[in-house]
Amino acid sequence: MQNSKNGKITVMLLGPSLAAVSGVSTHLNQVFSSVLSEQFTLLHFQVGSEGRSESAIGKLGRFVWSPVQFFLRLVKYKPQIVHINTSMHFKSFWRDMVYFFIAYAMRTKIVYQVHGGQLPHDFLKHSRLLSRLLEKVLLCADVVILLAQEELHSYKEFAPTARLELIANAVEIGVDASWKKTAPLQSRPLRLIYMGRLDECKGIFELIEGFEIARREIGDVMLTIAGSGPDENRLRALVGQLGLTAIVNFLGVVTGEKKKRAWEEADLFVFPTYAEGLPYALLESMAARTPPLVSAVGAITDVIEDGEHGFFIALKNPRALAEKIVRLDGERHLICRMGEACRQRVVSQYSIERMGQDFSRVYRSVLN
Repeated sequence: MQNSKNGKITVMLLGPSLAAVSGVSTHLNQVFSSVLSEQFTLLHFQVGSEGRSESAIGKLGRFVWSPVQFFLRLVKYKPQIVHINTSMHFKSFWRDMVYFFIAYAMRTKIVYQVHGGQLPHDFLKHSRLLSRLLEKVLLCADVVILLAQEELHSYKEFAPTARLELIANAVEIGVDASWKKTAPLQSRPLRLIYMGRLDECKGIFELIEGFEIARREIGDVMLTIAGSGPDENRLRALVGQLGLTAIVNFLGVVTGEKKKRAWEEADLFVFPTYAEGLPYALLESMAARTPPLVSAVGAITDVIEDGEHGFFIALKNPRALAEKIVRLDGERHLICRMGEACRQRVVSQYSIERMGQDFSRVYRSVLN
């Protein structure tokens, strides 16, 4: 079944603004810039508040009008597939349920992609009725796309007859920072970077505490923080209280060449997050030969092997983080070895070309 005008299957992708700074926006931009745009007619329908500037009244109006707009778009463009990008967070789930049931009522094939959040047995567990609703949604979707092996096992247990597919995130590989193949100079400070949302759940306060402990032991070490978020002011205050202002640099949100330089100039990516799907920052750091010190959560354990591509660090444990920083400051050659392994891992398994092929296969299969 194909679009009668150009012979292509039409896919409507739901998600935030393409200009928003978020993982789902990154994913959507990758889809639109991949080979999928040549093989399919891709349409974008914006949902949610990310990337919008609106008043409370405007938000209320969108809440009412957006489902109507979605219905009218389905009538106008008649997509064969609706690709819903959601997460198992309370707000996102209930918002996207409206669009799901509209698409289902219109007999449109539904690709339901879950970008992290709680596992199904934990989500809505306070209500058996709502848990059954989630199970029904998973069964009604033509395919459910997941990011991690952990998620795949959990969803199989929760909804054994649902069609589940594992498609990991991807990253633009970019130019190889090949100079990192040689050991970073011992004569300069070790350079750490955090890139992501400045939110307590990302472990940013443990990061600063661990960094301060490491600084007391090794002296020369620097930290760059890139990103923005609700806890930025608290984080800046902690940096000031600990007397770290001169060696902690806040870049704000970085994109393009500035982001590329930030990755390439860093020796280690530090990301002690509490919970995650598959963060793009991890893949970007690995592509730039910047090994991660990261929590073993979500799909992160699918991507890296402890001691091979980086190190796992215990949750909410600044001392453990500091110990890894101190060790690697004295073993710069190990940073180089892990950086090479990171680059090879991403090139071989996490390219946008691979992602495009995976989605092309799934899109075509749901119509057969």
